[in-house]
Amino acid sequence: MPLDLFHPTESHLTLRRTVRAFAEAEVAPQATAHDRQERFNLDLFRQVGARGWLGLTLPSAYGGAQQDATAAAILYEELAAADAGFTLSCLSHSVLFAHHLACCGNAEQQSRFLPDANVGRIVAGMAMSESGGGTDVIGMQTTAQRVEAGYLLNGEKMWITNGVLNDGEMGDVFLVYARTSGNGPRGLSLFLVEKGREGFTLGRGVDGRLGVRASKSAQLLFKDCLIPVENRVGEEGGAVRSMVQTLAMERLTMAAMSLGIARRALELMNQYASRRRAFGKPLRDFGQIQRHIGESYAEWMAGRTLVFHTAQRMSASSADSQLDADAAKLYCATMAKTLADRAIQVLGAYGYSGEYPVERLWRDAKLFEIGGGTLEAHQRNITRGLSRLDQLP
Repeated sequence: MPLDLFHPTESHLTLRRTVRAFAEAEVAPQATAHDRQERFNLDLFRQVGARGWLGLTLPSAYGGAQQDATAAAILYEELAAADAGFTLSCLSHSVLFAHHLACCGNAEQQSRFLPDANVGRIVAGMAMSESGGGTDVIGMQTTAQRVEAGYLLNGEKMWITNGVLNDGEMGDVFLVYARTSGNGPRGLSLFLVEKGREGFTLGRGVDGRLGVRASKSAQLLFKDCLIPVENRVGEEGGAVRSMVQTLAMERLTMAAMSLGIARRALELMNQYASRRRAFGKPLRDFGQIQRHIGESYAEWMAGRTLVFHTAQRMSASSADSQLDADAAKLYCATMAKTLADRAIQVLGAYGYSGEYPVERLWRDAKLFEIGGGTLEAHQRNITRGLSRLDQLP
């Protein structure tokens, strides 16, 4: 495999080969069972940590591999091709918590949490969405009132990945957004909240979801939860700035997850079309099937090129390429769902049943049109970004 846009160095190529071998041997075999049981595979999560992949973009001072955005895209593409639900838990821990803290936290906060996060000794997440609002971040209702001993946190968060693990056990630590003043973006602040703090409890788990069922999601409740000042991340009122610093990496890696789903769907329909015969010849000899496979390959390659072009333009610690990261997730989310839908069509009744994983791929793909930024939010962001340009580069 020659070095190219998707593997600019030998290190990137080695990473892809290593992660793919692990995903095929360890992740794929457990995917169906954990999807059906709606259980998070903690042992497998720790295996990923032991290989250094939970800390892929973290500083070496905390045990991280200090790799770039291209490496992160490779990791999440390969893992998601095997099990997007499990991979989402890894991403929520590694990107939304650990990478976020590495970008925005101080040295004391980083040394307190990142070494354990790097190897999977703790399971962490980020809490922004609420029952009454997800995309409308500025409208969040959770508050953090300044008091002599720190901040009193009151409110709730919803749809929080890794909020609960299995059997009602809460995740270990979260980055929580809350309003400290006013109504605008400058009134939002960010806090580290650990499991076990008085006033911090687990609400209801979110079971019976359409897809990504091997990750666990829950409501988190805060009632006069006292947070010390040293757990505030960044300046008071500076949470939107820290949010922007990490959004590009979140959207890039989620787009890479969609790529993995799409690639697996394309592989399965291609293999099936060669093996299955109808009217005396392979399915792939029929024009209708050729259209499904041909268009799917072209769309997957277009998405793949967009993702890795964006990854190479951004550093792992900046908000560079925010416009392209929005575009990559916007395109790849729907592209993956479309390819999974075509795979179901090509496989027919087998695709609709649980005998092949394409029905799970379709269910998992839908999340990315909603989570981590809705399609409508990406369309708004792209239009807003382009309004500053008279000509495209």
